[in-house]
Amino acid sequence: MQQEPMRSPANQDFTSEPTGDSDSEFVLTPAQEAAMLAEYDNTDDSQYDLQDPDAETVQGKSLTQESDNNSDFKHFRNHYIGNMELLADKQTVMKYFDAHQGWFRRCAHPFKADPIGETGYAMGIGKVGALGFQVDARVGLNLLPPDENCVYRIVTIPIPEQKPQGYEVDFQAEMRLQEKQLDLKAGENLSYDPLITSVEWDLNLTVSLHFPAFIQKLAQDMIQKTGDSVLGFIVERVSKSLTAKVQDDFHKTHEIKVPKQIKLRK
Repeated sequence: MQQEPMRSPANQDFTSEPTGDSDSEFVLTPAQEAAMLAEYDNTDDSQYDLQDPDAETVQGKSLTQESDNNSDFKHFRNHYIGNMELLADKQTVMKYFDAHQGWFRRCAHPFKADPIGETGYAMGIGKVGALGFQVDARVGLNLLPPDENCVYRIVTIPIPEQKPQGYEVDFQAEMRLQEKQLDLKAGENLSYDPLITSVEWDLNLTVSLHFPAFIQKLAQDMIQKTGDSVLGFIVERVSKSLTAKVQDDFHKTHEIKVPKQIKLRK
């Protein structure tokens, strides 16, 4: 059994429930900021590695701010690990993933995903902010076709005609598929041995922000801890929302009814 990563009280409102139609903003209230910072005080930052609690491997890395004397940007990083299972063979799953024009936008809802060419999307997260500072976050994502090892990758691309926003995002994700037969426990009788495709991915994310003067006057440690938490809210919330919707959409699209005795990871 894996230990679930610690979460601050401020975090709970953002991550405990799936996103709804209008739930696409990540702006902390003063109460959430106070609870979050109190939770972080005098704490080893390595305890706040962010990853899917259901993931089988523990490789998370906490966000790290890098000082750069030649730039006004503050840099934050996150490594997120996630997984899900689909009740189908690997080839069926790959055909579904390859046809992302048919499912990506509807599964991204309530977050906006406007097409960029044949394989790209401008994904809008909505308003993100804390400490009186907000940005309207968008990132260009390119969903690359699988390589010779059936590994899918998503990388950052520019959003056409978008003016400088005061932030930069470097999004690098890798997704791997593994087909396996489901081992049923005693008493879970089916007329067949179902094939399961396990989908595992990891995301390396770097966000660089240019803060206004009133933010730069704050303690650097406060800026760091607040930025770490807000980015953590976004990564976990969006990842879990997208995962649950893709899993549900895949089974509905292929008219696959998951038997009650089969518990798929998500």
